[in-house]
Amino acid sequence: MQLIARVTGLFPLWAVLFSALALYQPALFVDGKAAIVPLLSLVMFLMGLTLTASDFKRVLLTPKSVGIGVLLQFAVMPLAAFLIGIVLALPGELAAGLILVGSCGGGTASNVICYLARANVALSITMTIASTLLGVVMTPLLCWLYIATDIDVDHLSMLVSIIKMVIAPVLLGVALNHFFRRSIQRIEPLLAPLSVLAIVVIIAVIVALNEGRLVQVGVLVFVAVVLHNSLGLAAGYYCSRFSGLAEKDCRAIAIEVGMQNSGLAVALALKYFSPAAALPGALFSVWHNIAGSALASYWKARKAAADSAELNPH
Repeated sequence: MQLIARVTGLFPLWAVLFSALALYQPALFVDGKAAIVPLLSLVMFLMGLTLTASDFKRVLLTPKSVGIGVLLQFAVMPLAAFLIGIVLALPGELAAGLILVGSCGGGTASNVICYLARANVALSITMTIASTLLGVVMTPLLCWLYIATDIDVDHLSMLVSIIKMVIAPVLLGVALNHFFRRSIQRIEPLLAPLSVLAIVVIIAVIVALNEGRLVQVGVLVFVAVVLHNSLGLAAGYYCSRFSGLAEKDCRAIAIEVGMQNSGLAVALALKYFSPAAALPGALFSVWHNIAGSALASYWKARKAAADSAELNPH
């Protein structure tokens, strides 16, 4: 079990190595496109096996965390993208692409990272659903405000996808955990490694599918995306801490705010702007997974150290 824990703890390294391999040998992973949704659903199911109905009940009984998280997501990320575009003097299409990323809600990858970071997964899933619903109004409104462009987003199909990929598998996992708790406890140590394996493969496939765009990305776009993601993570965490929320809630909100639905941003950029405008979203889809996995490993290690200190005070 210690070996499994060590391998799982090296999640960021596996994400980087597989991303590099996919970038230089995309043919190895590009045919895995059809596996992305099943793998995400599998991870959400594994996540559900670690949750109970009371986890979601606690979130619903404390709506403050959800409200703060969603507010930060739609307030911080588009504004940060707009300001970064000005400070770095990004060309118009690249700036628009970055703002598109900031104007979208949270993606399902954030739920996986929250699980690996030992954050409040129930809060993360609730925020993803809430931001998807609010995105019906907020994404077009923010694009009009910051880019002066009318954008039509098919949020109904997005909501159906969230139900299929997130809600249904999680509920199935929660139900099995409720009725077969003792059996689930026996296999629980294997759930995190399986999740890591699945998300690493997903990252590699995403890199392979975006290889053509990623090789076009210059240093300026890379800096913009890293700044954008970092500001979202930092603002989500420290604003939550300032609001007096619990550590697990702060971690969940940080990850939800910093990790956007970049796939939607790429699709909107290609539809309403140009391939160049899709570059920030394509790079973001790779970077936020790598940065998120590194942060998850750090938080997980810090929690393990704290738990060890409590057990061995001397």
